[in-house]
Formats: sequence, structure tokens, C-alpha cells
Amino acid sequence: MTGFAAHSLNLDHASVNIDLRSVNQRFLELHFRLADEFRSLEPQLREQLNQRLARGKVECRISLVQLPAASLDNGLNPAVLERLAQWQDDVLERLPGSTPLSVNEILRWPGAVQTGTLSQDALNEAVLAGMRETLDDLVESRQREGAKLKQHIIDRLTAAEAQVAGLQPLLPALAAAQRDKLAERLRDALGETGHERLAQEVALAAQKADIDEEISRLTTHFAEVRRVLERGGAVGKRLDFLMQELHREANTLGSKSVAVETSRVSLELKVLIEQMREQVQNIE
Repeated sequence: MTGFAAHSLNLDHASVNIDLRSVNQRFLELHFRLADEFRSLEPQLREQLNQRLARGKVECRISLVQLPAASLDNGLNPAVLERLAQWQDDVLERLPGSTPLSVNEILRWPGAVQTGTLSQDALNEAVLAGMRETLDDLVESRQREGAKLKQHIIDRLTAAEAQVAGLQPLLPALAAAQRDKLAERLRDALGETGHERLAQEVALAAQKADIDEEISRLTTHFAEVRRVLERGGAVGKRLDFLMQELHREANTLGSKSVAVETSRVSLELKVLIEQMREQVQNIE
């Protein structure tokens, strides 16, 4: 199921960006692109994702941006300044013609300006908390996508139910027409003397062509698909199984067809079921 969520953490001395992207996938597949500082968190991040998601190809990106030194100015470092002053005095004493350090050079000296830093433990704690918030947003995004997919499936399901409902009133007439047609052919082949054999063959053919059981199972599976969709939760695998069952019944309906009407309905059902199946693959 597709979805996207992003969250930025503005810490005292750094900015952390968390991105979660999810695309359709039958199973859950996780990929991580983490800043070096957060590689040790991958097991904990993976556990968070596994607890909330069941399907989809999910990419997790976490980057760390250290804020510019100017924004982290905690004053000058007295120890560094004292060393610089002592070194400068020593140099000027030995090399009187040397140029003294400028203010700009002193400020650019490593460690001359004090900057605060977060401990790794504090960074890790902030990232894990931020990940929970980002994951909440991703789940909401996927739920919105799921609502659209649900409506898509219901529309196709309603069309499939209409196909079966339209076929049911025709079944008695179709069966009678098939029996009469078969009886006439057998009568021409066997003659009147074969009336007992004729009755047996007609009964056997009628039994093989009977599609009441397939119609009943299709209707039952339709009702189950609706029930599962209304129940909500992680229903993707259950719906996938039901799509397989529906396709099997539609195939059997087509193989037993002895009339144009049942063949047409079988074909329409296969198209609608395939359209539902494609979307079911995207549902968690």
C-alpha cells in the first residue's frame, strides 16, 4: 500500500530528517538508509515498523545535519585562546618580523569558538521518538489510500453480484432448453427404442451442466468479501484467498456453460475478479 510521511527534528545543535515511503508489495520488505550516527538503531527501527505494518515495500531514510557553528556560539574557549596567545608570544620573540594573528584567524582556529553537542544517547532517543510520530503519519496515509482501494473493490464486487443475480432467473429455462436439445439429438441417434438410455443420458448431461452449486458458492464468497472489507484491519491475505476462490468458481461456471448467457457471465466475472485481485495485492 502506498504512503509517505516525513518528520523533522530541530534539536539544539542538529537537525534530523526522517522520511518513510511505502509502495505496493505483497509482503513486507524494509530498506534503511541511515546516517552513520544511527546505524546502530536499525534493529529498533525495524521492530517499530514490523509492529505497525504487514505489507508493502517500505524505505526509511534518516539524515543528520549539524547546524552551522555560528548558530551554536557558546562563547570563546579560554583554554584555546591562552594557548594561541602563548604560541604567538613565542613566535614573535623568535621571529620579530612575523605578523600577529588576526581576529578572523583566531575565530576560525579549531576549538576557539565553543559549540555544544548532543550526546549519542540523546540523539538516539530523539530519533526513536520521531520515528514513532512519522510512523503514525505513514499509517494514516496508508489508511486513506486503503479507503480508496476499498471503494474500488466494492464497485467491482457490486458489478459481479449483479452479473450473478441477472443469471439466476434464467437458469431453469436454460436447463430446460438444454435438456430438450440433448433429448432431440439422442432421439435421432437412438430412435424411440432407446427411450430408457435416452432418459439416462439426458439426466447425466443435466447433472454435469448444473451450475446451481457454483452460483451458490459465488454468492457466499461475495458476501464474505463484503464482511472482510467492513471488518477492516489487516485483511489483504484473506481477500487474496477469496479472490482465488472466486476465480475458481468463475472458471468452473465457464467450463460447465451450455449457453451463451452463462459463458458471457463467466467472462465478465473473470474480468471483474481480476480487477479486484490486482487491488487486493495492494491492501495490507
